[in-house]
Amino acid sequence: MGVTTRVLGRSGIEVSALGMGCWAIGGPWWEGTQPLGWGAVDDEESIRAVRRALDLGVTLFDTADTYGAGHSERILGRALAGRRDDAVIATKWGYTFDEATRQATGEDASPEHLRRAVTDSLRRLGTDRIDLYQLHLADLSVPRGEALIGTLDDLVAEGLIRAYGWSTDRPDRAAAFGQHGAGATAVQHTLSVLRDAPDLLAVCDKHDLASVNRGPLGMGLLTGKYTATSTLPRDDVRGLAPGWLEWFRGGRPAPEWLRRVAAVRTALTADGRTLAQGALGWIWARSGRTVPIPGCRTVAQVEENAAAVERGPLTPDHFAEVERQLAALRTAALRGADHPHWPAPTLPATHP
Repeated sequence: MGVTTRVLGRSGIEVSALGMGCWAIGGPWWEGTQPLGWGAVDDEESIRAVRRALDLGVTLFDTADTYGAGHSERILGRALAGRRDDAVIATKWGYTFDEATRQATGEDASPEHLRRAVTDSLRRLGTDRIDLYQLHLADLSVPRGEALIGTLDDLVAEGLIRAYGWSTDRPDRAAAFGQHGAGATAVQHTLSVLRDAPDLLAVCDKHDLASVNRGPLGMGLLTGKYTATSTLPRDDVRGLAPGWLEWFRGGRPAPEWLRRVAAVRTALTADGRTLAQGALGWIWARSGRTVPIPGCRTVAQVEENAAAVERGPLTPDHFAEVERQLAALRTAALRGADHPHWPAPTLPATHP
């Protein structure tokens, strides 16, 4: 039943069916007083977690230059030293930041910034190539996004990147890269058992793109560790949640999302999986293009998520039962007023 590898869209790059999200290992950074990280982090434990993931067969590591204002890339580079050829590195560009103060400073969608950003990421990662380079500006207009394709194809030809994609929940943005970008191979988007994305999956099917899935565990809600009384610290982006983060409010899990977790818990765990493993199994059953990238910052988190690979996709019966439980809830969740705008960090005047 296990699913161990998948092909990253039309690039031919083989990756593990499960990736590791590296937002959290970036540690603290801010936009003004708004935290954008997940609180304090132990860099040595982060390095152990990355190396343990490699040992367990996880090969795709997804980060961004802005995570921790460059710190996530630096830690990932340290962790992969000596094992670079065992890993597939995905990172992102588009937001600007000050490494010294760890402050987000804005965004830059120019080709000139793209050139600077890829050079800086290569230096922080300690590598000579990036396997998947992703535009991080989710709501950038289609014409401005398409204006970057020529530079991206040049970077592929120069060997600095192997392929590229767009991190966006907007199907028209994903389709623009898929239709016009020779080196485009993936779209990174929100997907979880709580938040389906049929339109984006259809784009992936049409243009032969990989579906790289952020938020597969609902920023922790689908681990089962949070209850209505849980309180997140104020140095955690979830503890002082900005407007684009829907899962938490006032430092606590949003009640409507806890109800949705409760609705699917039994079906997701019916065959002995943990809740998180069941949630990952749902994603693999949803589409053969999906590669979930749950965030991890400890060895224990890596080990629980990696164990889901052995179980593979939910069986058709279990998948159908989850769908039955979620039918009414999902209809409400897909209303325009309830549409997600996360997790790309952003300034208040813009959406990710």
